[in-house]
Amino acid sequence: MEEPAEMVGRAFVDHYYHLFDNDRASLSSLYRDTSMLTFEGQKIAGATEICSKLTQLPLGECRHVISTIDSQPSSPTGGGVVVFVSGSLQLAGEEHHLRFSQMFHLIPTAEGRFYVQNDIFRLSYG
Repeated sequence: MEEPAEMVGRAFVDHYYHLFDNDRASLSSLYRDTSMLTFEGQKIAGATEICSKLTQLPLGECRHVISTIDSQPSSPTGGGVVVFVSGSLQLAGEEHHLRFSQMFHLIPTAEGRFYVQNDIFRLSYG
């Protein structure tokens, strides 16, 4: 049986990449004004700025293929979850996939959902 952090991580990853691949503008609902994104070394803060960055990426139509998902509780009392994802990104019309790694720090809300406090993304070259 999956641990709670693993269930949260898997459900979040399925939801996040579905939105990214099909309705990128909707990702704004997963971030808050305190959220931070580091994308290939560029630091971006706030939900509006993060969503702007993600929607302006020159990826066009793309599809994420997830290889691994590792999740851990982020505090001894539970609550938050750290999620590490590895996979590949398939761009429309491109033969080769781009390998990537991404880390999310998820924080629970009073409504029983989670938002992304921290998001770090890197392409894996080589």
